Amino acid sequence: MAKQTAIPCMLMRGGTSKGPFFYAKELPTDIAARDAVLLAAVGSPDKRQIDGLGGAHSLTSKVGIVDVHAGAEADLSFLFAQLQPEKDTVDTTPNCGNMLAAVVPFALEKGLIAAQGDTTTVKVLTLNTGMVAEITVQTPHGEIEYEGETRIDGAPGFSAPIKINFLDTAGSVAGSLLPTGHVLDVFNIDGIGDLQATCIDNGMPMVLVRAADVGRTAYESVADLNQDADLKAKIEQLRLQAALKMGLGDVSNKNFPKMCLLNSPVNGGAIHTRCYIPHVCHDAIGVLAAVTVATACVLPGSVADGLAVAGQVDGNSSLMSIEHPSGEFSVELTTDAADATNVLSAALLRTARLIMRGEVMVPSSLG
Repeated sequence: MAKQTAIPCMLMRGGTSKGPFFYAKELPTDIAARDAVLLAAVGSPDKRQIDGLGGAHSLTSKVGIVDVHAGAEADLSFLFAQLQPEKDTVDTTPNCGNMLAAVVPFALEKGLIAAQGDTTTVKVLTLNTGMVAEITVQTPHGEIEYEGETRIDGAPGFSAPIKINFLDTAGSVAGSLLPTGHVLDVFNIDGIGDLQATCIDNGMPMVLVRAADVGRTAYESVADLNQDADLKAKIEQLRLQAALKMGLGDVSNKNFPKMCLLNSPVNGGAIHTRCYIPHVCHDAIGVLAAVTVATACVLPGSVADGLAVAGQVDGNSSLMSIEHPSGEFSVELTTDAADATNVLSAALLRTARLIMRGEVMVPSSLG
């Protein structure tokens, strides 16, 4: 009887996402073979992912692949893979700032890098987008610390802080911060007519619209928005049109650009959001989506102009609290004093935790 193939992995929570992490050298080098292993590991395609590690949701159908980086610009490389419960796709085009939070803890657990002292700061190159992030984790006594006093909305309890400083996020996928060349674009959508949108990419390609312009408030529950078939159809029509104008081509089978409804804040934040990833309303908001939304909030003439409330400002830095269904997400943006469209850095706090270490079993034909 054929045996299954065992592949070392660690199941980790990164921010408000979760999935298995792998050392790149322990996966097949052939991309098709690698993707087949990843699909088997998470149990896709199947809406319950009953035969794998996936959690029957796009936020828990993610994979991280980590390696030591040979170049001078970074210490580690990170390849993010987005899978879906009911699809057989493995998308390595976009990035994920939540899963990024677990990269350095994984590398320390795996022995790929050594702790530097009470804190360890590592530069990570995200292979998906070519972006470099400087990540600082707590390593008292030379070991990764998961327990602490930091709380992030969308994840239970308190954990040790992980600081992520994105050094170059503009145009991560679409090539520029404003890939259409405009802060504001107009699209013709069935049942709506002309619809204003801001197409922006500061770490995550997104299309932002005022909720009122599509007949909604952005205060609706996630459950109600996920059942709103009419709105979903209009948002998808906008997404496909906007993607072409952003130079992203036909995105019918891709997970980007993400979509976001905006309205005035209700809990003392900068802006209120309901994001789609891209067809399911997010229970919170993605890390890089929050960075991109925060950026739109400081751009004169964007769809956020008139809705957003300025955050704390210190020189050319702004602290923007992005409200979402589970709470808020704070982003510290530093922009060029002479040009608000030139974002110098974006810093934020996440948490992560190792949940399980061991081997994931896949069919022997895939190993």
